[in-house]
Amino acid sequence: MAVDHAPTELREGGDNAIAVTLGALGDEWNLWILRFAVEGCRRYGDWFARGAISNSVLAARLAQLTELGLFERVEYSRRPVRHEYVLTARGRGVWPILLAMWAWEQEWAPESDTPLPIMRHRTCGERFAPRLACRACGAAAAGREVSAALGPSGDWSRSVPASIGRRRSAARPSQVLPHTMELLGNRWSAAMLGALFLGANRFGELSERTSAPPAMVADRLRRFEDLGVVETAPNPLRPDWVTYGLTAKGAAFFPVIALMIDWGQRWFHAPEGPAIVFTHTVCGNDFHPWLACGHCSRELRAGQVVIEAAVGAAEPLSSP
Repeated sequence: MAVDHAPTELREGGDNAIAVTLGALGDEWNLWILRFAVEGCRRYGDWFARGAISNSVLAARLAQLTELGLFERVEYSRRPVRHEYVLTARGRGVWPILLAMWAWEQEWAPESDTPLPIMRHRTCGERFAPRLACRACGAAAAGREVSAALGPSGDWSRSVPASIGRRRSAARPSQVLPHTMELLGNRWSAAMLGALFLGANRFGELSERTSAPPAMVADRLRRFEDLGVVETAPNPLRPDWVTYGLTAKGAAFFPVIALMIDWGQRWFHAPEGPAIVFTHTVCGNDFHPWLACGHCSRELRAGQVVIEAAVGAAEPLSSP
């Protein structure tokens, strides 16, 4: 079975890699499907056995993810004709993003009703939290050690998918990533979070950079404050105004953002060039992230990460 490892070439002047990535991974059902695909689901019945997803939602999301190149549709029965959905290299590359999302939710959103998987690194045998590192130098890389600049295709108008937040059906998956979806599952939330990470800290800046209506900026900032990812401080130039900045919880979301953008720009190429260019200020090289085990510092690989379910059962987090 041949699997295409080549990136998708995007239309000139159209959605950039960030918009495509948010459209794919800013959807709760897509993340739910990918989470179980990484654990081995391939056929409709495999996903139906994992939760209450309708046939129409599963079919629509699998079709979208296949069109985006995350799955390959493979015939496994001729009489009757049946197909299964096999993760491509592009689809398998999502698992570090899922790992980073789980780790962030475990630390910062412990009130989730659905228990998140506990992760053990098979190489060292220890439970762990993933740690972001620089591919060029191998050193740990906190968000404050990575600078970001807009690239040739980085216009805000091209970075926000028009459809995100409107593809959800009435039924929703169990909210295993509720705070993550608050940050990524709404087109304006995702745009504003990106602007905050790029240094915007005034209301006018956030509205101008994202092209969001002022009422939407105010609504999203209130929600970010309620979630504890943004805090206000007095504006030194105007005492009657405030500035907005990421809290420790907000800054800790950086690994998710970095991994998503790196994945997106690896697999979706705008002809003008990248949307965002990251630099690791410690070594001075372009920053491409990877995840290390927080216990032994070795690189985390899919087949070496084990999920321990809440009831004590364990299974490898490995790509099929």
